[in-house]
Amino acid sequence: MRKIFLYFSLLFSILSCSSNDTEAQTKTEEKYQTKNVVLLVVDGPRISETWEAANKENIPNRVSLLSQGVFISNFKNNGTTNTNPGHSAMCSGVYENIKNNGTELPGFPSVMQQWLKYTGADKTKAWVIASKDKLEVLNNCKLEEWNGKFQPSVDCGVNGNGSGYRADAVTMANTKEVMKKYSPNVMVINLKDVDSYGHANNWNEYIKAIKTTDASIKEIWDYIQSLPAYKDKTTLIVSNDHGRHLDANGGFAEHGDDCAGCRHIEFFAMGPDFKKNTTISTGNYEQIDIASTMAELLGMPKQYMKGKVIKDAFK
Repeated sequence: MRKIFLYFSLLFSILSCSSNDTEAQTKTEEKYQTKNVVLLVVDGPRISETWEAANKENIPNRVSLLSQGVFISNFKNNGTTNTNPGHSAMCSGVYENIKNNGTELPGFPSVMQQWLKYTGADKTKAWVIASKDKLEVLNNCKLEEWNGKFQPSVDCGVNGNGSGYRADAVTMANTKEVMKKYSPNVMVINLKDVDSYGHANNWNEYIKAIKTTDASIKEIWDYIQSLPAYKDKTTLIVSNDHGRHLDANGGFAEHGDDCAGCRHIEFFAMGPDFKKNTTISTGNYEQIDIASTMAELLGMPKQYMKGKVIKDAFK
């Protein structure tokens, strides 16, 4: 009789532990409501023409959307202030001075590659969609155990790396098509027009492009809310690869050094796990923190990432 009692006691203990483990696993999996993360990179605006403009007249949509999100006022690129190094830092969480022409892969895997390996998901569930063809390198890295593996889908430039840039309007249309068709969980989008008109030293078109990308941010956010696969479970992060020179450093046409104009960039985000109507001016947050924050929201390991999670943005 005592043996029977001990047997059932042991069985109850095992079942209880199993139940507790399952409950703990469920709680871990449900830590965040976010199931999808979209990183939208507005290429190369200077903060003085966006959030620090006198009346923020060039970004009315972001000003309105701030009621639903978080803005970090002192966000920085503390690495190389060029397009490919900046995008690579946001995606991998590591600052590297890689070549800016699309001929050099990042040294470390992006959050997209790592997520695909961690989840075992199909490559159509992670995307790089960019107006600049050279950003196709974001789907791969040099690290031997990652090179050529777990690569996200790409839609960059006219027709891939080396094919030339395309208009942001094409990138916007393609982004919406991909979201509707594949419902990817992780996306990195590049809009290049602001940077292109800056380099052309065309102030009027540069300002116009800033206003257009501001409208594009609202367009993407509204589209997210219109799709059942994304509504109320998607975080949108808006940032920049770099800023531009201050007037004292030669003006808005160029970038690439460590002046305050090149380093000071944007972090604006909305999602179910982030605070609302919040401006953060403390914390010393920077570009490489984006990858760690994306990984945190997606519940995946932060292997290789040097940045920190932007905890002040969370509820």
